[in-house]
Amino acid sequence: MDETLRAELVAMRAEDLRVRQELVDSGELGGHYVPRMEKVHRRNALRLAEIISTRGWPDQDLVGADGAEAAWLIAQHAMGHPDLQQQTLRLLKDCAERGGVPKWHYAYLEDRVAMLEHRAQRFGTQWMDDPRDGCVRPWTLAEPERVDELRASVGLKPLHTIPEAGPDLPAEEQQAILENRRWWEEWLASRGWK
Repeated sequence: MDETLRAELVAMRAEDLRVRQELVDSGELGGHYVPRMEKVHRRNALRLAEIISTRGWPDQDLVGADGAEAAWLIAQHAMGHPDLQQQTLRLLKDCAERGGVPKWHYAYLEDRVAMLEHRAQRFGTQWMDDPRDGCVRPWTLAEPERVDELRASVGLKPLHTIPEAGPDLPAEEQQAILENRRWWEEWLASRGWK
């Protein structure tokens, strides 16, 4: 095991989570991409790409369970780097099949990439605000009738209960959710997502 690399990855994850919590506490998280958060994600993504190019995917044998999970989180948050996320997805799939990382690492990233490419997700890990009533619901499911079976196959618990439709939000609140979604779609397109 490479203890130095493990410690670096764990520190990168800790910085990501620290900045995120600061933004949650200040009420800044939840709309457009906050530049401080984007800066952390960009820096971590670039470093992860360097690690992959020299060491391959940092699996549990190389960096321990916590280091591998840190690498996964960094990849999950690398939305501004579609090539890296797609490369990581292939690496994670191979690694999960060999038992080098938990299968749920691959499942989460597969769903994230599917959502960013405007495709249906398989495992129901990606949720977003419904502009009609403001409730959080899963991004489109590829096989809703099999989602719990698919989740179980990668070690995930059954899907949380999806909220029933609630009363419509006021028009201005619906518009704010739709405008935020449009902002993200434009930002993602500017980074190369389809």
